Amino acid sequence: MKEVRTLYVDGGEDGVRLDRWFKRRWPHLNHIQLNKLFRSGQVRVDGSRAKADTKLAAGSQIRVPPLPDAPDPSEKGKLSARDIAYARSLVLYEDEDVLALNKPAGLAVQGGTKTTHHIDKLLSAWGEGVDRPRLVHRLDRDTSGVLLLGKTPSAAARLSGAFAKRKAQKTYWAIVAGNPHPLEGVIELHLAKRGLNDREMVVPADPKDKDASPAETEFVTISRAGPRVTWMALRPHTGRTHQLRAHMKAIGHPILGDPKYGDEKSAQLSEGLKLQLHARSILLPHPSAGMLHVEAPLSAEMKAGFAKFGFSEDEAEQDPFGRRQTKRR
Repeated sequence: MKEVRTLYVDGGEDGVRLDRWFKRRWPHLNHIQLNKLFRSGQVRVDGSRAKADTKLAAGSQIRVPPLPDAPDPSEKGKLSARDIAYARSLVLYEDEDVLALNKPAGLAVQGGTKTTHHIDKLLSAWGEGVDRPRLVHRLDRDTSGVLLLGKTPSAAARLSGAFAKRKAQKTYWAIVAGNPHPLEGVIELHLAKRGLNDREMVVPADPKDKDASPAETEFVTISRAGPRVTWMALRPHTGRTHQLRAHMKAIGHPILGDPKYGDEKSAQLSEGLKLQLHARSILLPHPSAGMLHVEAPLSAEMKAGFAKFGFSEDEAEQDPFGRRQTKRR
């Protein structure tokens, strides 16, 4: 883009940071390039210089200077026809605002030093720039299930807002070691990250710890396979890293197939199984109107757990939390 343009902040982007507003439209711009534009005064909001962390208001005018061109799509990294077909095969729901994918276990959401195949890369199947869907939440690499994205900057902002304001109900299915008591309740336990890189874990922490973040998980028992294991519905009310895995370990009932947050008992029960955690469904306001409900079928990994312990999908109610009496732990 070689000319100066004036763009307006969409109503769904009210409160969004200036740097994030730019990244949603021109994802090829890196942190250094953006900061140079802001420091030099080339970017202005309602006629005034602005910093990267400036919060935007709906209707504000943004002066956008000439920007570096995006990389040629023919360059290395372009998706193959096979990758595009694979990305499209993951679609659970799609309209002009929303894209919902059925994320497989083992596929990372975003890339890293050793991760070159991930959901974020596959999103190029829908285009680049403003046409590229935007992540509005995350799932662990080994967790399967519903992953929601916004297809426009406005839709992404509204969906992100629903998560931030706790208007999104995420329901996970998990198979855990033992039988939790009570059968239902809420776990309120601060969590903090400890360790580095691959050895980093999330552990319970004192609320006064400067690294601790409040975390809340609602849980309901769906079915039991004797005293050995329990099939549970989990609903996180906060979005901490590894929250469900850390919370279940903290109450003495680790999720099966979890090498990071398991214990000796869960390891024995997990023989032949991968992580038994599945993002079953999401219910939240649609960016345009009404409510959106998306459900993901059981993954192959979860089907293996169901088969091993004799669980059947028809044992679960549509909303396992519908008749719950709140009990906190």
